[in-house]
Amino acid sequence: MAGGNKKGSAASLLPWLIWAVVIVLVDQFTKVLILQHYQLGDSTRIVGFFNIVRAHNTGAAFSFLAQAAGWQRWLFTGIGVFAAVLIVYLLRSHAGQKLFSFALASILGGAVGNVIDRMLHGYVVDFLDFHGAGYHFPAFNIADSAITLGAICLVLDELRRVRRGR
Repeated sequence: MAGGNKKGSAASLLPWLIWAVVIVLVDQFTKVLILQHYQLGDSTRIVGFFNIVRAHNTGAAFSFLAQAAGWQRWLFTGIGVFAAVLIVYLLRSHAGQKLFSFALASILGGAVGNVIDRMLHGYVVDFLDFHGAGYHFPAFNIADSAITLGAICLVLDELRRVRRGR
């Protein structure tokens, strides 16, 4: 865990919650655009290595458990809700730690964005499609990007903390 356990006031927590809400709003707005303008499987080539597509993911990252019988919707929704509650608790405890809190708030926004999809549709709407010679990365969305950014920032925060401890 990131160093120091300074209790955050509501005021110090607010910027992180606003960042998470911005992520949710951008994520949901982009998904609404995709749902309005694309049918499942439609694709638009943007450049040689990038398409906008409409894909539905009933599983988790990289379509993990996507072929399950439907119970995974509730499992991943529950995990997302649990993660959101835990992250808000951690943000309250560490709101003064900027990189750590930015990371958590990014993950929070992404998790909530994908939970909304699971509750509304039973799947997550993915639309960013990168590919190239010999590879095709699974389609993803803004929420997934925020979660990935948050995870990278958590690693960087931990590396900085360990380095300061030397």
